[in-house]
Amino acid sequence: MEPSVAMREYLAEIYRLQEDNPTVSTTALAERLDVSAPAVPRMLRRLRNAGYISHEPYHGFFLTERGVEEALSELRRHRILEVFLVNVMGFTWEEAHEHADDLGKGLNDDVVARMALMTDNPTRCPHGEPIPDENGVIPKVEDVCIINLGVGTKGEVSRVRTHDPEKLKYFASLKLTPGMGFEIVGRAPFNGPMRLRIDRDEIVLGAELTKSLWVATEAA
Repeated sequence: MEPSVAMREYLAEIYRLQEDNPTVSTTALAERLDVSAPAVPRMLRRLRNAGYISHEPYHGFFLTERGVEEALSELRRHRILEVFLVNVMGFTWEEAHEHADDLGKGLNDDVVARMALMTDNPTRCPHGEPIPDENGVIPKVEDVCIINLGVGTKGEVSRVRTHDPEKLKYFASLKLTPGMGFEIVGRAPFNGPMRLRIDRDEIVLGAELTKSLWVATEAA
């Protein structure tokens, strides 16, 4: 069976969550999708019966090969639409995700292909996330969360991994957007605030925000 719009949304979110953990809990999925906890098991049963996910007892759910294929197709649709919204329609990057969620429900592959053509076949969305190609191959990204790096590290911003509009707006005000160079010039102990040099400016980034900032270092 072809997945419904809601099923595709779940599959894409499971894929995102599996980037950090091999299995996904119903609680994590409910929080990310902002749906009620009882709604999640019902959808997971549908996905499991359709062969898109499997369950590992006491651990959680994970995508099957078929589920990964559908998830990557949905991610391509969503991320190309985000690029189109920002580059062609002039929306800001903090507006793009929510609009793409709403508008993506009616998009078919032909429209997605035209949007990709109009935006020069992008390989990253406005937030730096990789875009799968039309064959479902996703570009490999070599980056790391900046919270794991020490003073003296230099590199450039790779991805900003949050959909929170206020956080994205704040990152943009600090010039912490994909492609921007940085140097860590100081940090407090125990994962405290981090001091960065961006261009000629120095900024302080709180511990909560550093968790969303992924970077490619010069050593990498």
